[in-house]
Amino acid sequence: MYIKNVIIENFKCFNGLFKLKLNEGVNILVGDNEAGKSTILEAIHLALTGMLHGRYLKNELTQYIFNSDVVSTYITELETKGIKAVPPQILIEIIMAGDGLAEFEGDGNKERIKQPGFGLKILFDDKYQEEYEKLVKNGGIKTLPIEYYQIQWTSFARDEGITPRSIPIKSALIDSASNRHQNGSDIYISRIIKEFLDEEEIVKISQSHRQMKEYFMAQSAIQTINEKIKKAAKITEKQIELSVELSSKNAWENSLMTYLDNIPFHYIGKGEQCIIKTKLALGHKKAKQANIILLEEPENHLSHSKLNQLIKDIQTEQAAKQVLISTHSSFVANKLGLENLILLHNQKTVRLNDLDPETQNFFQKLSGYDTLRLILCKKAILVEGDSDELIVQKAFIMQNGVLPIEKGIDVISVGTSFLRFMEIAAMINKPVTVVTDNDGDPKALLKKYEDYSGVNVKENIKICYDEKIDKGDLKIGDKAFNYNTLEPKMLAVNSLKLFNTLFKTTYKDVNDMHRYMRSNKTECALALFDAQIPIQFPSYILEAIK
Repeated sequence: MYIKNVIIENFKCFNGLFKLKLNEGVNILVGDNEAGKSTILEAIHLALTGMLHGRYLKNELTQYIFNSDVVSTYITELETKGIKAVPPQILIEIIMAGDGLAEFEGDGNKERIKQPGFGLKILFDDKYQEEYEKLVKNGGIKTLPIEYYQIQWTSFARDEGITPRSIPIKSALIDSASNRHQNGSDIYISRIIKEFLDEEEIVKISQSHRQMKEYFMAQSAIQTINEKIKKAAKITEKQIELSVELSSKNAWENSLMTYLDNIPFHYIGKGEQCIIKTKLALGHKKAKQANIILLEEPENHLSHSKLNQLIKDIQTEQAAKQVLISTHSSFVANKLGLENLILLHNQKTVRLNDLDPETQNFFQKLSGYDTLRLILCKKAILVEGDSDELIVQKAFIMQNGVLPIEKGIDVISVGTSFLRFMEIAAMINKPVTVVTDNDGDPKALLKKYEDYSGVNVKENIKICYDEKIDKGDLKIGDKAFNYNTLEPKMLAVNSLKLFNTLFKTTYKDVNDMHRYMRSNKTECALALFDAQIPIQFPSYILEAIK
């Protein structure tokens, strides 16, 4: 049993209708800030539990969970349409798949399609219609009249209400960066641990907790204190005393403390909290409940090795669990598989599950590549190495006065993996230029990139290289020097005197400078980047920038 689709309407950043299809296993949400990653996790958790930010929504209902543009439109329409202005509503629909869902199957959903699921609505309560109309006529509404709203869960099978308790899918929302509640993480841990227990064990805990009250009350020190309070309290005839909270049969959940090596759970590191909470949720023994784990940016507070450990746990222990992860980490996305990635942009989704299997496997095995930098930037310039990256950025600064990233353009070193990144760029229609050496054989270069040039040229991808083949007599050892890489091309459009000045060298032979630049690629690139005097750049680099 798992969540197949989610429909969100007018909740937080989502203006109007947003649809999301999920995999049965792992799903990775990526997108720029404010794209809606966290909102999707919150919406799913809210629909399954009725809780938002660790509190029940019925006690915390506010207009600020409604999309601000939708609310503004409604307030404006009140002035022109009056009572005909329709109060906005929030809708979150969860479409489920799997066995045992007959009682949830029907067409009582937004799309009017027969399928299993349920919906959460936050909508105007008609029983307040008369009072609401009077308020509108008097011009008394300047904000969303949230006091007239209700929260409603309904199955697709019928219009009658259901409760979160009857929903067969349970969710665990884990946010390693959250510190909203002092011991919220401890309460969360207690709830997960409770799920591991049988009813008989829960009863035994409750009884032991009650015995703790009796022991507490029997202590002579407590009896003396309560007697003192009784004598001092003149405001009522009723008895006032200190005791242990036992107002409900599950009071132990809120009053017991979870410890890790004798340290209260909420005092341990956030990274360790994230790992423990995730592993507990993954190890839930009631697998038939098909929990969905909602994991908010697991890279927060985790070292590289700890993050690797957490991802391994998710991969190996996920089993029947569905996992939805939001992340800004290329490592997380690559390691868990780009085929599971969902890119969010302007309330639309793009998937990478149609990538060539070899490309997917490549990024999983070499997960250090910055795939998300390509996916999340406005435009990209792909280069081979660090030196190329510095030179291209310097050329951009001299042309535009600012770093490329300040214009939303990311210069990314991809080694020799241009084709892997170009495949992703083609799939998501990302504007990309490739800056590459011709290595003395432009025909071989065009053959290598034939899927992106000539008759197969892609509108969003341009390959920039020098069509001219430079030659010389220099040899390094027994091997002929390659005059058709970045450093020789840079020297060709500048002067030996200029480079001697920048590198603090005194070479009189151009080939000696070639040897020096070949042996000191990074140092030379840094000197060029820091140069305070005008530098010329090969035309193919300027073309890429243009």
